[in-house]
Amino acid sequence: MSDIQFQKVGRTFVRDGQVHAALRDIDLHVREREFVAVVGPSGCGKTTLLRLAAGLDDPTSGQVSVGGVTVDGPGPDRAVVFQQFALFPWKTVSENIAFGLRCMGMAQVERVKRTAHFIRLMGLEGREGAYPHQLSGGMQQRVAIARAYALEPDVLLMDEPFGALDAQTRTVMQEELLRLCAVAPRTVVFITHAVEEAVYLADRVVVMSRSAGAIIADIDIDEVRTNEKWTQYERIEDVMDLSSFIDFRSRIWKLLRQQDLQTIASELA
Repeated sequence: MSDIQFQKVGRTFVRDGQVHAALRDIDLHVREREFVAVVGPSGCGKTTLLRLAAGLDDPTSGQVSVGGVTVDGPGPDRAVVFQQFALFPWKTVSENIAFGLRCMGMAQVERVKRTAHFIRLMGLEGREGAYPHQLSGGMQQRVAIARAYALEPDVLLMDEPFGALDAQTRTVMQEELLRLCAVAPRTVVFITHAVEEAVYLADRVVVMSRSAGAIIADIDIDEVRTNEKWTQYERIEDVMDLSSFIDFRSRIWKLLRQQDLQTIASELA
């Protein structure tokens, strides 16, 4: 099992001598092999949520579990992909992808075989000996995703992985990620500010509140995507023209817009 369960999870921190709540009583179940995108204003607790699932931070209250086991630190069952590619600049593409496998003590023959598999899967053939500075941003992120997938984790945690890419490269990477998830499905939590990206990629979109660090909406995309056969379209722009996609995007934008208006009103009061 690789489901993720947040049960009454809270996370507070102290700033300028005052206690602030990053998350408040979060209840969220991400089912096995489900792709859940989390959107919300800056500072709403999206990244905190992901860090708790990764075991990079601890909840102040409540419990986070993966596969029924309480998260008490990082583990090989969970891989994280950050916005900054975090590649080793002195290692080649192959060496970066194989790094985690080497740390796991995998035999060289199997390590080479698995690295080659994910190089092919991510379209990195011919770049095996290149260093990060010789690659475009999109190619660097392909390496980061390949490195995460090579560990064969049950859970993939992605914190705005395409946020640093230009619009065209970002679109290509979104399409590539969907293709990869179809070939090698994982349980995915995907943090993003981009509403269109969330609707296009995710089975569900979770919308968070700016002020309370809480979930204000949990929107099922998968049923409509399946019924209307979104996967028959090869490009994101074809899906974005569908009335169902436009309806989802509008609904989520209105929720986020409402958060912005409430914040402005509060600041002016």
